[in-house]
Amino acid sequence: MATSSAIRITTLFFATLIAASSANFYQNFDITWGDGRAKILNNGDLLTLSLDKASGSGFQSKNEYLFGKIDMQLKLVPGNSAGTVTAYYLSSKGATWDEIDFEFLGNVTGQPYILHTNVFSQGKGNREQQFYLWFDPTADFHTYSILWNPQRIVFSVDGTPIREFRNLESIGVPFPKNQPMRIYSSLWNADDWATQGGRVKTDWSQAPFTASYRNFNANACVWSSGSSSCSSNSTPSSSSASGNAWLTEEMDSKNEERMKWVQSKYMIYNYCTDTKRFPQGLPAECATASS
Repeated sequence: MATSSAIRITTLFFATLIAASSANFYQNFDITWGDGRAKILNNGDLLTLSLDKASGSGFQSKNEYLFGKIDMQLKLVPGNSAGTVTAYYLSSKGATWDEIDFEFLGNVTGQPYILHTNVFSQGKGNREQQFYLWFDPTADFHTYSILWNPQRIVFSVDGTPIREFRNLESIGVPFPKNQPMRIYSSLWNADDWATQGGRVKTDWSQAPFTASYRNFNANACVWSSGSSSCSSNSTPSSSSASGNAWLTEEMDSKNEERMKWVQSKYMIYNYCTDTKRFPQGLPAECATASS
């Protein structure tokens, strides 16, 4: 009897572990708006956001993070997605907030999505870079990642870096490093600006529009009650040993070359080359190799 009870307890324990590991979105996120248009499915493995003429939808992470390596797989709205925006970003609160943005701007059928990136520090943004993707982001899931450590922010797609924003406080450029941020995502109507400058409007006959999410992973420092889950006195060697190598991760020469390839082939807007927008001179970080 004792043996069979032990087996049952052990089985229940492992079943609980399996359920916990598969209940990813239930564990890590709260649906925050949309009146039922956002859904967590497949025992927590899948999350979907929907948009119709009445409302979009969104979710946010339960945890706040101060530095991390964040991965999420997304499959974007297929077909005629003109006017829609799928936003996936990190943000703090307050008038001088920090923010690290991925936004996916929909388009008419057959025309490419625009991947819009931006970095806000102390409430100031205006650091947009935009890209076409080298694949159809509606046909399957793809991984969109943010590496955020005290030295740099790196945006990556399927493991390929597309943008690096370095800590250049030494030349007076604010860098997000003091404010913990939550992960947010939303699907919403922005047909006043999202597609071809607002000239193409949302075709509501195609609604509901749906974006899907899976395989969230955060190797990150969780911020709770004013303290971080990461040791404040971690050295590079101790960070690596504890599985926090991302805290000191840099761009190696291979990834530098991959990023240059993406930017030369697929970048369609770079604030650092927009002299008309900045007639008094480009932002200070634009004088460096990465921004």
